[in-house]
Amino acid sequence: MIRFFGGKVLTLNNNFDITTDEVWVDKNKIVYVGPEKKGGKFEREINLSGNLLMPTFKNAHTHSAMTFGRSYSDDLPLDRWLNEKIFPIEAKLESEDIYHLSKLAFLEYLTSGTSACFDMYYFPESMARASVDFGFRTVMCGAVNNFKESVEKLEEYYKTYNNYNELISYRLGFHAEYTTKREILEGISELAQKYKAPVFTHSSETKSEVEGCIERYGKTPTELFEEIGLWNWGGGGYHSVWLSDNDLQIYKKRGLWAIINAGSNSKLASGICDVQKMSNMGINLAVGTDGPSSNNALDMFREMYLISVLQKLKYNDAAAMDANEILKAATSGSAKCMGLTDCDCIAEGKLADLMIIDLERPNMQPINNITKNLVYSGSKDDVKMTMINGKILYENGEFVNIDKEEIYAKAQEICNRLKN
Repeated sequence: MIRFFGGKVLTLNNNFDITTDEVWVDKNKIVYVGPEKKGGKFEREINLSGNLLMPTFKNAHTHSAMTFGRSYSDDLPLDRWLNEKIFPIEAKLESEDIYHLSKLAFLEYLTSGTSACFDMYYFPESMARASVDFGFRTVMCGAVNNFKESVEKLEEYYKTYNNYNELISYRLGFHAEYTTKREILEGISELAQKYKAPVFTHSSETKSEVEGCIERYGKTPTELFEEIGLWNWGGGGYHSVWLSDNDLQIYKKRGLWAIINAGSNSKLASGICDVQKMSNMGINLAVGTDGPSSNNALDMFREMYLISVLQKLKYNDAAAMDANEILKAATSGSAKCMGLTDCDCIAEGKLADLMIIDLERPNMQPINNITKNLVYSGSKDDVKMTMINGKILYENGEFVNIDKEEIYAKAQEICNRLKN
């Protein structure tokens, strides 16, 4: 067992209380949360020295293997970014590329205290294998569209990767309305009814996307998905920026997740999601970075800060969007969105996905309100440790039993080949 003691604990178990409890981890689970007690036999005892132990972030929307596009296609609008830069490179990708490029993303996730990603991309076997070999928790999402994959493949993946490994799960999904014809959408809806499963997709990311859907169907993407029955069993929309009042009512009715990607949407000038209005309505909120070719970072601290300050600008109100609600969305909210209800907080019986925040840093002092300071002043530099499934993979600025130089070299080799 591993014992954490001598510090502060933020459980995020339905509240924002901070305690001085001990936390014991046995294998991959939390087995004790409470005051000091005798009797444990420990392989390691970690003195927090006043620092903060808390649940990890869960990145609820990303395309990990798109590390190949980091700073390759910047300062372009979304349509040109996709059609002139990303799609031509993606056409050259091979299965083994996904394995190596995803590992580069995993390194970055660890440094910002992220233990799981909700990943939409291709070659799921390579992503699953990379995740298991690395020790990273991944929820894969279908990326069906008119050009790649199919309803039949989606069902095959769904059955395969929900019975693959304890670190891997799979959700039904498709790329977006504008890349997926109605016949395919109807097929995915049938799968959702068959498996009583949620469905996830890029939705209402840009104004032009919504306008195009209205031209095609006389409905917004959300209204179209409601008509087809895609979201009868829940799910959510990545981005969810340009939602009408009726769209928001559908989100609330269906218990959908709005997955907020403030960094990417700002960089691509897609718009500012009305997170405050969603919060007021009780709509489920999760946080993701989007991919490293459009953000370009995979940093959940930066996402939280951007969500907060953009809402204040949008409403011209410094009180808009409470920071604690954003912290909740980036941790327990994202976990629940991804179906990771077994590692959404610190509690006995939960999986041990934990991080330590260094409170002995200038930006974390003085201590007035720790949870809000994580949002407004927190940084990935404050992460002292990231544990996934009971294993410490990152500690004191070093990766544990991971050859980062090999990962960097392989990623660069692949990128050089793709660009040529």
